[in-house]
Amino acid sequence: MLPTALITKLQETTARHAELQEKLNDPDVLSDSKQLVSISKESGRIAPVVELFADFEKTTADVAEMKELADDPEMAELAAEELPAAEDRLASLEQQLLDRFLAAEDSGVDKFFVELRAGTGGDEAALFVRDLLGMYQVYCESKGWAFAVDDFSETEHGGFKEAIISVRGDEAYRHLKFEAGGHRVQRVPETETQGRIHTSAATVAVLPELEDVEIHIDPKDIEEGGCKGGGPGGQNVNKVETGWRISHKPSGLQFKITEQKSQGQNKERAWALLRSTLYEMEQAKQHAEQTASRKSMMGSGDRSQRVRTYNFPQNRCTDHRLGGEDSETKNFNLDKIIAGDMALLIEALIQLDKQERLAAL
Repeated sequence: MLPTALITKLQETTARHAELQEKLNDPDVLSDSKQLVSISKESGRIAPVVELFADFEKTTADVAEMKELADDPEMAELAAEELPAAEDRLASLEQQLLDRFLAAEDSGVDKFFVELRAGTGGDEAALFVRDLLGMYQVYCESKGWAFAVDDFSETEHGGFKEAIISVRGDEAYRHLKFEAGGHRVQRVPETETQGRIHTSAATVAVLPELEDVEIHIDPKDIEEGGCKGGGPGGQNVNKVETGWRISHKPSGLQFKITEQKSQGQNKERAWALLRSTLYEMEQAKQHAEQTASRKSMMGSGDRSQRVRTYNFPQNRCTDHRLGGEDSETKNFNLDKIIAGDMALLIEALIQLDKQERLAAL
């Protein structure tokens, strides 16, 4: 049986969908393209859950009716034949509703940034960022998601001090949002001559690109201008100022986007990244004030949190959010993970997230 709190939420979602449908027939809304797009998006996002819930309610009624018919001598045999199938369908609908509803908020994000930065460990930390970048690229490509490196800062030994990725795709945010936080690596660095194991770190931020969220940015707080490209390929790279650099003085945030071919496109991406980051910072501040409600937001906004350790000598990748302190359910084959085969790890995190979101209801 679905929890009463979830039934209530689903009823509220159904009412909200009906309200949105009415607005889509309002002449004032139809004449306002911005409002029309916003309402259409929200309606489309919750429609699958509403349809499932309607099917669930009908099937629930069918099961109840068959159980009543089981007491009728003339209908008992027919009811007994049809009841098991109806109960199986009801159980399936319950699971689908749980999955869809608990993931509804994340499913509304279809594009986002992943920001990787080298932490303690110098060159080895930068090389670790390079490995993480490759890991995410392979995983995203295996899922068919669009993956682009908007900008990166390369080191002398081929690592990256920082890298900014943009990802777009169905359910991509739902799968990659758990990467936010601190990642620790234990291995013998490429630059180590004595064979000693070093511990280095990198931080990952996952920032939804939310078009409908308005963030007030005072133009006086912004310094921006063109810059030369720093990415691979193209005869204009490092010759023509096709990139765009932007700085937000109050927060200290600085971004440089060079991946797009035109300066206008790079400027647009730089502003989108700045708005997303400022929004995420504000959200993190609010969440910090409401610690009790953060159980379902694993790793959100807290970059210092150590979420995972990559132990190369033992070929073990440990996610510290999974299982108990001594549990083996938190350990995965490192060779597979670093090669981009993250399916089992991500699925375990999704299941944990579902449990915590359900408990929070």
